[in-house]
Amino acid sequence: MSIATSPDFFLARLGDELVIQQGRLAQPNPDVPKKRILVVGGGVTGFTIAWALLDAGYDVTIVAERWADPKNRITSQIAGALWEFPPAVCGKHTDVISLHNSKRWCMTAYRAFEKLQEIMPRDDYLDHGVQMRMANFFFDQKMEDMPDRGQLDKFEEIMEQKDIKGVRRDANIVHEHEVNQKAGVVDAYQHLAPVIDTDAYMHWLRFVLICKGAVMETRRINGDLLHQEEELLAEYGADAIVNATGLAGLELAGDDSVYPLRGALIRVVNDGTKFPKVTEALAVTHDDSRGEDEDIVFIVPRNDNILILGGLAQPHKYELDLTLDSPEIIRMRQRCNNFVPGLEHAEYDPDAPLVQGLRPFRGSNVRVERELRPRSDGSASRIVHSYGQGGAGFSLSFGCASDVLELIEEVESGVHATKMSCRRRQ
Repeated sequence: MSIATSPDFFLARLGDELVIQQGRLAQPNPDVPKKRILVVGGGVTGFTIAWALLDAGYDVTIVAERWADPKNRITSQIAGALWEFPPAVCGKHTDVISLHNSKRWCMTAYRAFEKLQEIMPRDDYLDHGVQMRMANFFFDQKMEDMPDRGQLDKFEEIMEQKDIKGVRRDANIVHEHEVNQKAGVVDAYQHLAPVIDTDAYMHWLRFVLICKGAVMETRRINGDLLHQEEELLAEYGADAIVNATGLAGLELAGDDSVYPLRGALIRVVNDGTKFPKVTEALAVTHDDSRGEDEDIVFIVPRNDNILILGGLAQPHKYELDLTLDSPEIIRMRQRCNNFVPGLEHAEYDPDAPLVQGLRPFRGSNVRVERELRPRSDGSASRIVHSYGQGGAGFSLSFGCASDVLELIEEVESGVHATKMSCRRRQ
């Protein structure tokens, strides 16, 4: 299967699920004009929403200040992009409603990524960068002995998900990976998970959107979208607006709870010459109960040649001024060195030894809902929001897009806007 000419696969919403299907979409009636949706945001969240809207029969214009570029990476490219069942390694997911929804959103993405790498081999015309790899999660005490049941509960929920492959809990995983005793880990579990080469995937996804007819405009929109909604709808001939701007939700959604969680990744050559080639993901999750910000270990093959080392989770840090000599980066590297024998000898990626970015978090975590504030004339807004995914943008991408598609249909039908809830949409 190839997209050298035009994509012969599409997204379809079946019940609550957004799924990838093979084949070509039926041609729309040319006598029925399409409605256009304006998507603000060019990261993985905005792009996935645009894909779902295009395949649902809408025309789509995407507006972004910057696009994915291997020389000047956007936040989506800097993401760790290891699929995780929430809460993710970097933690910070505390809102009950958001966490409930994120669990179904992530499973939609798991199935979509798995399907994508099944139907499109990596040697195809354009590599999408998705691989299914074993992901291993380690703990410095048995999960039953932790003061908080969170990790044990998460593992038990993973066990209940029939679509997550290769689930296994075994302390021998520590020895199988020859984890250094300095790491102090004694318990572990593993499962197969999508791992995404973000540079390749964002390039591939943009190509898919262009093939499907998306219009892309480089532009920065300033100010609250609600205050300029009618002007933007008129300017673009749009019927609704989707806000998928990540950290810019602070300004564009008037959401004062949005804040950055600064992260950084060291990139090293993973060709087996300086240390044994790492082919599986190795991670230690952030533990809020310890009161420490620097306890994450995140070692993930980005592709066949590059290994990424993390992690860092620094709330309310806006400055992208970290270097390989920054104390927190040195400590981060040491935590990773303690895991993989010989990793201290690794050579840096000559093109990008260190990348850093700002995860878009918010007080109530992920927001996928319609604008609840009325316009100045009292009428209902036609804005749908999807932001605050934090470090889980890829893991939640297809699930959030599915809900956005339903919310756009609500806007079209004149349904009254309601707050995001735990209800499972049907």
